Amino acid sequence: MTDTTEARDAFKNRCANAARTLASCVGYSISRISFNVFAEEDSLEITLREGPWKPDVVISLSNLYHLSVDKCPPLDGNFIDEISLIHLPALPNPWPAGAADRVRRFDGLCELAWLRIVARPKLTLSPRC
Repeated sequence: MTDTTEARDAFKNRCANAARTLASCVGYSISRISFNVFAEEDSLEITLREGPWKPDVVISLSNLYHLSVDKCPPLDGNFIDEISLIHLPALPNPWPAGAADRVRRFDGLCELAWLRIVARPKLTLSPRC
């Protein structure tokens, strides 16, 4: 039988496990971002690629509450400098710094996962003439 604390912390634990897995993706490049909306269903897939020596990683999220993508150069070839997945608990528990400034919070909002990826463009060197 599952105790109440274990059941209550299940989503938080899944977020922590996913964060540990995603931490190994620093240095990968963003290959593709796909966003789909069908009636009440929505999903986001982000494909990360390191090269032929490592498997691709696909991050799949559903039931999105908020999505924000900053304008940047073309994503193909951008290398990931930082990647994090942070558990955002339901009220009355506080959110970590920075989250409340980005997403509106209200009574009845369920716990969320905050995925943040910071990528920099690859450098292209041109020979001098």
